[in-house]
Amino acid sequence: MTDKANLNGIIRSQIKNKALFEQAKLYAYDYMETVNQRSVYPSDIVLEKLSVFEEPFPEAMGDGQQILQLLHEYGSPATVAQTGNRYFGFVNGGVTPAAIASKWLSDVWDQNAGLFIMSPIASSLEAVCEKWLKDLFGFPQETVAGFVSGTSTATMCGLVAARNHLLGKMGWDVQKKGVFNAPGLRVVLGEQAHSTIFKALSLIGFGMDDLERVPVDNQGRIISKKMPELDDKTLVIVQAGNVNTGSFDPFDDICDQAEKANAWVHIDGAFGLWAAGSKLKKHLIHGIEKADSWSVDAHKTLNAPYDCGVVLCKHEQALVSALQNTGAYIQYGEDRDGMLYTPEMSRRARSVELWATLKFFGREGIERLIDGLCEKAQQFAKLLKEYGFIVLNDVVFNQVLISCDDENLTCAVLKNIQSNGICWCGGSSWNNETVIRISVCSWATTLKDVTLSAEAFVEARRQALAEL
Repeated sequence: MTDKANLNGIIRSQIKNKALFEQAKLYAYDYMETVNQRSVYPSDIVLEKLSVFEEPFPEAMGDGQQILQLLHEYGSPATVAQTGNRYFGFVNGGVTPAAIASKWLSDVWDQNAGLFIMSPIASSLEAVCEKWLKDLFGFPQETVAGFVSGTSTATMCGLVAARNHLLGKMGWDVQKKGVFNAPGLRVVLGEQAHSTIFKALSLIGFGMDDLERVPVDNQGRIISKKMPELDDKTLVIVQAGNVNTGSFDPFDDICDQAEKANAWVHIDGAFGLWAAGSKLKKHLIHGIEKADSWSVDAHKTLNAPYDCGVVLCKHEQALVSALQNTGAYIQYGEDRDGMLYTPEMSRRARSVELWATLKFFGREGIERLIDGLCEKAQQFAKLLKEYGFIVLNDVVFNQVLISCDDENLTCAVLKNIQSNGICWCGGSSWNNETVIRISVCSWATTLKDVTLSAEAFVEARRQALAEL
């Protein structure tokens, strides 16, 4: 194993005999078959066993089968079962068999999706996904898409395109002059904008003092009548799916105001933009096609594997110039070159599993998925309300926000839920009070799972009352 000259032979023999891959397949099958029976969050005992990975940097080459065994024996139990049926935290979606199998295959391909010449298949599937997403969302035909890690990056791409576009109209070329002495721009957004919006704004040069915050209603929606007067120096940011309540801003009215002023509108649609796939929920996003850019995650509501975010922009040149890449060695061609629409030059071919997810569901399947998630969220709210919990939001999509009569009790119930392993939910703050946020995001969740989880809340409250 230490013969340097034989390194090539060692690796090739592992490929040839396939034992390593058969072992990985068996472990993967075991995980998939047992994920719904696992504790949704690993126990303290399991977490303590992760110390097995803490060792000095190895001096000698390792054994592939032993490496896999360590990962499965100690790593699999320490995962959060978010692909299971009772994970309701952080708007993390599940994953379909077609998508994960496609990801397995594409992992073996190990393609760099930067240029067509690097990976014709990755670029071709990006072009197909772009076309399908425009169709599903009802966006203008000139819209282009960039495939990135998630909405955090997608938002930054959309906002930097907006910044440069607005400054360009004022005669300021950011590529040549930078931003330090640039004319001032306005940023208008709701008081309940997501934290990733503030991160993205900070990364591209906007401070908290630059922001004009618009009041919101009791569901977190921007009150459009309280929007300031807009102008052509304004970047407006709205959201499809409040992270706490799931509410949607009034896009139609706000976009009309922005269009009259020649302002730029970006929609943060991380999980809510997928309402476009449901006839019952499409009214929530009325007017989104009037915006200039959008960010959305496929690994949330759509249930594509991690990681899979998308930036969409109807001003191709604005996006391409903002994310510009130059170099004598870069071979752009007539076919789609994905790095033009993303910050990264090197990135994995996430278009493969996105294509597989869209191909598997189709329009009919997406509608059934969205409607099913929303139905289960409403059932969750109904049961918890019957059990005496306070439901704080109008359940318009897949988010349920709850609390108990006492904040200390709410905190104790949350702690018990996160440790009992039956289901898992996250905490949040709403109107300066601690709340519990339930995000129904996985195709695997059934109404039976909702009932079982609601009963777990009752037991968690009983335990908390006994301890307080």
